[in-house]
This record gives sequence, structure tokens and C-alpha cells, in this order.
Amino acid sequence: MAGGADSTRAILFALGANFAIAVAKGVAAFFTGSSAMLAETVHSLADCGNQLLLLLGMKQAKRPASPDYPLGYGKAIYFWSFLVAVMLFTVGGMFSLYEGVHKLQHPEELRQWWWAAGVLVFGIIVEGISMRACMVEVNKSRGERSLWRWFSQSRQAELVVIFGEDLAALLGLVFALVAVMLSVVTGNPIWDAIGTIVIGALLIVVAVFVAIEVKAMLIGTSIDPEREQQLRRFVAERPEVIRVLNLITLQLGNDAMLSVQAQMREGSSANELVEQINEVERAIKREFPEVRWSFFEPDKVPVMD
Repeated sequence: MAGGADSTRAILFALGANFAIAVAKGVAAFFTGSSAMLAETVHSLADCGNQLLLLLGMKQAKRPASPDYPLGYGKAIYFWSFLVAVMLFTVGGMFSLYEGVHKLQHPEELRQWWWAAGVLVFGIIVEGISMRACMVEVNKSRGERSLWRWFSQSRQAELVVIFGEDLAALLGLVFALVAVMLSVVTGNPIWDAIGTIVIGALLIVVAVFVAIEVKAMLIGTSIDPEREQQLRRFVAERPEVIRVLNLITLQLGNDAMLSVQAQMREGSSANELVEQINEVERAIKREFPEVRWSFFEPDKVPVMD
């Protein structure tokens, strides 16, 4: 896996945290009548389902190649990740906006607000633990890059989704707590409705950004740009290679495909040329284990008229 990041660990942490939070939020929403709490309950339950879908996608992506799928099933994780983004947009964001607008038109007094406050504080702590576990894996993958640059360049769809979900969940909990406390302090339940709308808008924004990134992977992207530069330098520095004429990579889940067109050093026979190519490909797969398929084309530098 690129960068040594363990996406499964981050997903399991998020699943456990969201399930515990969903139960706690549901109890609080029942006793308080808070729409912000209800929105957060639905959000957490949706996240649990989303994480199960990601685990399913990762399992399917490991299926071996077949005649119908000669490059394997690695891109299956992109489909499930995109579906998660759609669910985050609809079940999370749109439902929260609906609840917020409804409560704005028909405000209701909060009942036993301390339930909501206690559960939200508990949720912030648990979600913070999940976010920390996610960040450990993100930091393994991003290296020295900023979070935004990693997010826009990462090829680990499931980790991008979990990062987006955890970030939205943590910020949503904070917004919900602020909304509940403002409703209590001011005695005006409209703050609860505003908090719900803000949560919905947040989920929609995060879902759109996640969907844009995963869509690019579905269409077909190269491997991580920094990794591709390392790969290009590695091939160019091989003693068998004079120069790299063209290099194309394609990310396929956790695996990658490589196509190289290069000018090779002159050999005494075709067999020697084949052995040079085989040695370069073996060296590439030792240094870059994510490269599962490689296609090497020896060529000459085109002569300019």
C-alpha cells in the first residue's frame, strides 16, 4: 500500500466510534427533541453503513485477475467510495438541511438539554480518537505534503473518504454542541435549527470534494505524482537505460500498471536486449511493489528532419 498507510485500521476505528456515538446520540435526541442531535444520529448511522461499504469494496478489490478483468478488480474500491460520497451527500447532508429548515419553520423547545450536551462531549472525544487514528495513517501517506495537497493527490480512495467523514463528523459534533448551548443560553430554539442547517451544509461540501477526488480515480489517474517522479528517476538511472522516452502509470486500487518506452544500451543480440528489459522490470517491482503490471518497449530516439 502506498506510503505504508493502513486504510483498514482507520476504517475500523471510524466504524467503532460511529456506532458508539450513534447509539448515544439517538438516546439524547429522544430525550431532548433536538433536531441537531437527530441529524447527527442519522449522520453517524449513515457513516457506519458507509464504512461497511468501504470494507466490502476493499475485499472485492483483492479478487484475482481473470480473463474478463485482466488487470484485476482493484478499481472496485473506487465505485464503493463514490457511493459513500453520494450517501454522505443525500442521507447526511440533504436530510440535515431538511430537518433544519423544518425546525426553522416550526421551532421546538429543547427538553433535558444536558443529555444532548453530555452526549456531544462524549462524541467529540470518541470522534477525536477516531480522527487521530485516521491522521496516523494519513501522515504515513502524505509525507511532507500539506493535508490539502495530499487530499488532492492521494490515490487511496478509502482513506480519502474516511478522512472526509471523520473531519465532517468532528466538526458537525462541535457545531451541534454550540447550537444546543446557544439555544439553552438564549432560550431561543432557532439556534438549534441553524446548527442543523450548518451541519447539513458541511456534509454536502465535504461529500462534493470527496466525490470529485474519487471520480478522478474512477476515470483513471496516474499513481501518486511524487511516487511517479521517483519511479521515473529510478528507471532513468538504471545502467541498462540510456534515456526514458515515455512513462505512463495507472492506479488500480492498491496496485499500479506501468508502461515504459525507453532507449536501451546497445546489446549484441536480441536475447541480451530481452534480458536487459527483464532485469529492469525485476528491479522496478522490487523497489516499487505496488507495480503489479509492467510493459516495457525499447525504442530509439526519433530523428528530427
